[in-house]
Amino acid sequence: MIITVTLNAAVDKTYTVANFSLDRVHRPSESRIVPGGKGINVSRVLKELGAETLAMGFAGGYNGGFIREGLAAEGIPANLVETAGESRVCITVIDPERGTQTEINENGPEIRQAEIEDLESRIFARLPEAEGLVMSGSIPPGVPPGIYARWIGAAHEQGKWALLDSSGRAMALGMEALPDIAKPNAREMAELTGRDLITTAETADEARRYVSGGIGTMLVSMGRTGALAVTKDEQWMASPPPIEFVSAVGSGDAFVAGFLFARHHGRGLAECLRLATAAGAANAMTFGAGFCSRESIEALARQVEIRQATGEQTVS
Repeated sequence: MIITVTLNAAVDKTYTVANFSLDRVHRPSESRIVPGGKGINVSRVLKELGAETLAMGFAGGYNGGFIREGLAAEGIPANLVETAGESRVCITVIDPERGTQTEINENGPEIRQAEIEDLESRIFARLPEAEGLVMSGSIPPGVPPGIYARWIGAAHEQGKWALLDSSGRAMALGMEALPDIAKPNAREMAELTGRDLITTAETADEARRYVSGGIGTMLVSMGRTGALAVTKDEQWMASPPPIEFVSAVGSGDAFVAGFLFARHHGRGLAECLRLATAAGAANAMTFGAGFCSRESIEALARQVEIRQATGEQTVS
């Protein structure tokens, strides 16, 4: 079982609006309203691939009830702490005519100390039966930014791996705790390093620096350019096949799920990166975060190009 933690779960609303613009009334041609948040998206794709998963985190108020009911309807096991504050709503507007994607994400509810302690005790209680711990996404108000670092330490104390995919202070502090796998995107990698990373060679150099400091695997997703995987002994670059793009929302989470599924089945780093890249691409072809099919992921995996990460390719 793989535990995913979503501290800032949401009701995700995705709308398709052709020729979207400000200061106008729009009626979407398509909409989807589902439980969301990065860890939940990871669990959704893991379940689709056939892995056992448990989604943990916070959910409160009417929106929290919707999140719980939605996960149950999808058959995704969950253990969510009830919060006094209302869970957030995140809105994505996709304009297929202009190829744009506009996001409006609420900050999330203020989390109380007792709620943090409740979730932590539940995570620690389930860790012994888990394969590893995935910590994804932003932290809501009231949660200390060092919480991921603490939970990485707790996972290691129990002999479990930990994957970190966050941003800002929570990501920076979590990296100091040396997760087994870290997955920043290109922008987050630049924030971590304080450098403008223009080429894959520059990104790979920074990834190697983190690996030499004790992080087991660095995964850097770079949008249409592809993705990079670096360990102490290996360095691979993956390029996705051409696709009919719909939305990037949740593609990084699908990437994480694909990587972990392949890793669970004992595949080497290059093949883990292949399936991860395919999952991210399959998600980008799908309306709604994490609703790509196993069949589409497997089909795209056969088209992903894998090569040694060398050269001066530009990061898009």
